[in-house]
Amino acid sequence: MSSAPAAAAPAPVHPITDRTRAALALSRRHCDELLPEAEWLAKLARAEATGTPLRIKLGLDPTAPDIHLGHTVVLNKMRQLQDLGHTVIFLIGDFTSMIGDPSGRNSTRPPLTREQIEANAATYYRQASLVLDPAKTEIRYNSEWSDPLGARGMIELASRYTVARMMERNDFAERFKAGTPISVHEFLYPLMQGYDSVALRSDLELGGTDQKFNLLVGRALQQEYGQEPQCILTMPLLEGLDGVEKMSKSKGNYIGITEPANAMFAKVLSISDVLMWRWFALLSFRGDEEVAGFRREIDAGRNPKEIKLLLAREITTRFHGAAAAEAAERDFELRARGGIPDEIPALSFDGAPIGIAALLKQANLAPSSSEANRLIDGGGVRIDGAVVSDKGLKLGAGTVVLQVGKRKFARVTLR
Repeated sequence: MSSAPAAAAPAPVHPITDRTRAALALSRRHCDELLPEAEWLAKLARAEATGTPLRIKLGLDPTAPDIHLGHTVVLNKMRQLQDLGHTVIFLIGDFTSMIGDPSGRNSTRPPLTREQIEANAATYYRQASLVLDPAKTEIRYNSEWSDPLGARGMIELASRYTVARMMERNDFAERFKAGTPISVHEFLYPLMQGYDSVALRSDLELGGTDQKFNLLVGRALQQEYGQEPQCILTMPLLEGLDGVEKMSKSKGNYIGITEPANAMFAKVLSISDVLMWRWFALLSFRGDEEVAGFRREIDAGRNPKEIKLLLAREITTRFHGAAAAEAAERDFELRARGGIPDEIPALSFDGAPIGIAALLKQANLAPSSSEANRLIDGGGVRIDGAVVSDKGLKLGAGTVVLQVGKRKFARVTLR
């Protein structure tokens, strides 16, 4: 890899065809920014004229063991571009995870251990393959080129970007102004993510809107190393179940793409009627005109829940199949009527009689006895369909169905 900028040869001009324009429109659909658009159009035209696929990169740090629906907003866009015939590179940031991404944070993010990273990375690609076509996906780990850099290479890389440019990043500037500590290693994160683009010679890098700065660093570093700079495409961040914060496992407002079909279906239906439209735009594969038609139907008096059911079916079918989505819908309807689902956990315990609060904790229906008592006070606990009001209740030997709220059930046998 050259260590000094090289003069780039003038790029040939290729015709802009209807197919190229359609590819540009697909790239822009529901994205936040596509920069620079003219360069991306030229790349698309070149790819069509020469038959050479473009290299499209998405990097994800395995900071948690599971991928949630928020991650799929960008993965869906990757799949669309993959279906156009371009090369998709799914990059697992096993090296950068050890630094910790400071994007959007007001404090230093604790880096993960190698053991945590390896455990999380083990599931990432398998789950991403539920969206991407695994036969057409190049999977890479950024430790491939980051580990061999060593101290000398890291210093050389750091010389190619200034502190002043690094401080243009909003979260760094705000923390510096507030006197909040910024560790030197946090400056290395955008540099290393940018170096990924150099190593992979990417033509386009995708990310959430919170990744814009890091993506632009990649573009700048490619120019430093004499490469044609990548374009960047940012996708909006998906609001979670609360409709306020971005979807995040740490905030508990997420839907994991490997969650059971019944849970996934019910969680999608739990979102607000307002949030539903945002989810249609970012998660649904339905056309814009069809979704606009749904809006008109609701304005004319159709129940919004009927439209939300369509979204729940679509998302659940994508990750579990049509049969599982249909079963999840039947299960949801049964629970809504107060019925008991066909499939619930079956548990056995010794030591009857057992107090109801202790039993709820043992059955993992409540995190603690005190929380179990709070649920009882709120009328949220049932035994065989009957509401429990006595916190001092003791259950003797036998089998009962415990229910907490509308979704948690267990068939418990006491001995």
